[in-house]
Amino acid sequence: MAFESLTDKLQNVFKNLRSKGRLTQEDVKTALKEVKMALLEADVNFRVVKQFVKSVEERAIGADVMNGLNPGQMVIKIVNEEMIALMGSETTELQMQPGKSTTVIMMCGLQGAGKTTTTAKIAGKLKLKGKKPLLVACDVYRPAAIRQLQVNGEKQEVDVFSMGENHKPVDIARAAMEHAGKNGHNVVILDTAGRLHIDEAMMEELQEIKANVTVHQSLLVVDAMTGQDAVNVAKEFDEKVGIDGVILSKMDGDTRGGAALSVKAVTGKPVLYVGMGEKLSDLEQFYPDRMASRILGMGDVLSLIDKVQANLDIDEDKEKEMAARMKKGRFDFNDYLESMKQMRKMGGISSILGMIPGLGGKQMGDIESMVDEKQMARMEAIVLSMTPEERENPKLLNLSRKSRIARGAGVDISVVNRFVKQFEQSQKMMKQIPGMMGGKRGRGMFGGGLGGMKFPF
Repeated sequence: MAFESLTDKLQNVFKNLRSKGRLTQEDVKTALKEVKMALLEADVNFRVVKQFVKSVEERAIGADVMNGLNPGQMVIKIVNEEMIALMGSETTELQMQPGKSTTVIMMCGLQGAGKTTTTAKIAGKLKLKGKKPLLVACDVYRPAAIRQLQVNGEKQEVDVFSMGENHKPVDIARAAMEHAGKNGHNVVILDTAGRLHIDEAMMEELQEIKANVTVHQSLLVVDAMTGQDAVNVAKEFDEKVGIDGVILSKMDGDTRGGAALSVKAVTGKPVLYVGMGEKLSDLEQFYPDRMASRILGMGDVLSLIDKVQANLDIDEDKEKEMAARMKKGRFDFNDYLESMKQMRKMGGISSILGMIPGLGGKQMGDIESMVDEKQMARMEAIVLSMTPEERENPKLLNLSRKSRIARGAGVDISVVNRFVKQFEQSQKMMKQIPGMMGGKRGRGMFGGGLGGMKFPF
């Protein structure tokens, strides 16, 4: 997961600071040396690191901090504030044209950065906000690029405009504008061609499109896993074409995080979104304050709440009934399936764990290792092999029924026995922790725990 190594190192630094009743200037300087090394290892731009450490040191070595009741916490607070400032302080939204005017967005990026997928993700987000987007296939060079956009457009239920591979991108863009005007599309998103590396032909093509079509937002998609290279790409695109914002893809991967921390400071352009998975719904608004909290191991409860509210659609009466049953330990396998469904909607257990305070870095990795996704799938197959009556009343599960279920799920009967026993134990445990059953979040996390059966929620 992104920032895992950086989070671990920073948490160790902060642990040492908190353990000291009073801080000396030497304590602060030693801690900041370790912060500096952690940031450099995370592939943050050297000049950015130098300025960041200088700003923290100037604020931290002061009478108010050094003589405060809790100087360690004060230094951590300063690091958090400076990190937020580094990434842009305020959240930047896509700028839409007012009224009924059509907004034109041009997507740029190198091949392999995830530009076409990100284009469809943005279209889906705008559709949910009441817009009528049109995806335009301007990548006439990469094999299957047009088909990829069409498939993703179908999944998002968004129209796609294409003229095939035998037309110039600028002509396709102009024709798309006419098509949008005739069909009531108020957002046009141009999926332009990328290259394996920056070259003049690509830049000239983008410049030609901007010269012939009024582009309101030029967005650059960069691969967060490339670290400083992503920042260098952003800087060059901005100098030659002009960009209004950056989208960091693959932030869910094993990336060191340097791009997220450097791009705003180096280019002056804000990060608008981050890609957190391969699904078309896995695109998150970039909040500098929330990202800083994740990096520092403080979690991201607000994003977790947003994720829950965006993905869970439960009838209020049904919700209350379900919560009441769970408090009494009377929930059944139908409730289990519902919880699994909710968990998948929110991106799985790993996506949620990364936002819980105190579960950053190594702790997060340890917990993730306890959750066996294949095991969760097998458990779901067992439940789906039950009859409706068996799901509602687990007490019906005698030996012959369990044998039939095992055959249907393709597992040994011992697996079914173990699963049912653990389910019964979980029912008893739920009676002892009613505080977790207050709302949607408790049920969702509990459902994830039932899936792995090793995760103690």
